[in-house]
Amino acid sequence: MRIAVVGSGYVGLVSAACFAEIGHNVVSIDNDPDKITALERGEVPIHELHLSELLDRHHNHRLRFSTSLGDSIRDAEAIFITVGTPQSETGEADLSYVESVAREMASALRGQQLVVEKSTVPVNTCDSLRRALVLNGAPSQSFSVASNPEFLREGTAVVDFLYPDRIVIGADDEFSRTVLSKIYAPLANGTYYRQREAIRLHNGVYDRAPIIVTNAKSAELIKHASNAFLAMKISFINAVANISESVGADIQQVCAGIGSDSRIGPKFLNAGIGYGGSCFPKDVQAFRMVSEQCNYEFGLLKEVTKINTEQQRLFVKKVQSALWTLRGKKLGVLGLAFKGETDDVRESPAIAIVNALVKEGATARAYDPAAMRRAADLLPKEGMTFASNPYDAAVGCDALLILTEWREFAALDLERVRRALRHPIVVDGRNLFDPEKASRAGLIYYSIGRPACMPDRSLLTGQEEDYAATSHRIESPLSAGATS
Repeated sequence: MRIAVVGSGYVGLVSAACFAEIGHNVVSIDNDPDKITALERGEVPIHELHLSELLDRHHNHRLRFSTSLGDSIRDAEAIFITVGTPQSETGEADLSYVESVAREMASALRGQQLVVEKSTVPVNTCDSLRRALVLNGAPSQSFSVASNPEFLREGTAVVDFLYPDRIVIGADDEFSRTVLSKIYAPLANGTYYRQREAIRLHNGVYDRAPIIVTNAKSAELIKHASNAFLAMKISFINAVANISESVGADIQQVCAGIGSDSRIGPKFLNAGIGYGGSCFPKDVQAFRMVSEQCNYEFGLLKEVTKINTEQQRLFVKKVQSALWTLRGKKLGVLGLAFKGETDDVRESPAIAIVNALVKEGATARAYDPAAMRRAADLLPKEGMTFASNPYDAAVGCDALLILTEWREFAALDLERVRRALRHPIVVDGRNLFDPEKASRAGLIYYSIGRPACMPDRSLLTGQEEDYAATSHRIESPLSAGATS
């Protein structure tokens, strides 16, 4: 089929490449000429597994790029809108970019075309989009509107698209259901997975994608409710981790016990410094605003946000307790992206923590495999430098902080880390390391929801022994929060 994808950000570019991968002819549209020129040159603007491979495979064959919305959608059978829906000052989703697209595309619609809202939007957006198209000159019989929310995780977005847990088709008429079903048929009937050059799933057998067909409002609600629920799981386990650390339990053992319950499951039960990114923070807030418009007080979502913000403050307090004071301390930082395997720093808890530490008088030397260029604009110019590799970030530092769960960080040689540090202190905000291994490497190791781990005194210098000897005075997150 002929598909147009409006917007070439994280969702749009991945969707365009994956639609081409499953056999459709696709045009990716963006109003940023520099971005389109770079894509035409073969440059990939985001860090995403398999994306470069798909762009190389399909560019100038099934996939092309354009800055002209009107010209590009005239012959499209389906037009997917993937532009940003950022949080407005009131907390609601800002739909101005969606409305702008509707105004521009209205005059170009002809015949019977399907307009699909794929961006994360509040319930009733399809109705508003339909109204905006008609008000701007599109004949009502020339188009249908449907919802097809994305469930893509940055870092694994291509695999998530091609091997989805579910594909949600939110359609209010038979034409919309038919077109979207035809678009996803190679995944739904399994023909894509039998192709020799298909992107392979390495951790299981997968033969076809499940399709869930709903009305448009239900599909819109599914997306916001899904993200809010996942954010709730993260905040819940972080709250449990704070209690666990206070009483001397091990949060990873607690998670194993909780997650083995089939009604709960282990995913997203990972204690740390909280969630971030372009989705969870704004979607939780936008869902709260939807509930208020329905005259329902969804207080649970307010607590989810509060716990997430508090988790960052508690981590800063943990670092301060480990070092006694922050002013004048040199800190190594591993990770700036909001999660591993992506270069996205939007709403990154790592950025918020580094900014807070530098504000308290510390200096930071940071390394991230992909996000340093993007992070530089969000970090202070004074008191901040960047390293060339993880070990370089640790050299001469009073402590090393783990803020993003990159796989390569989990594989670090901890003895080499210890030799690089001025003081052998690691404060792990992602629980990447086994405490016993960190201890054997001679590290004074702090993590989230687990007891502090001290090395054998024989591995420490006299000054380092003094640090270890004062470890019993470090406050738990709960007592630190109570006295701050």
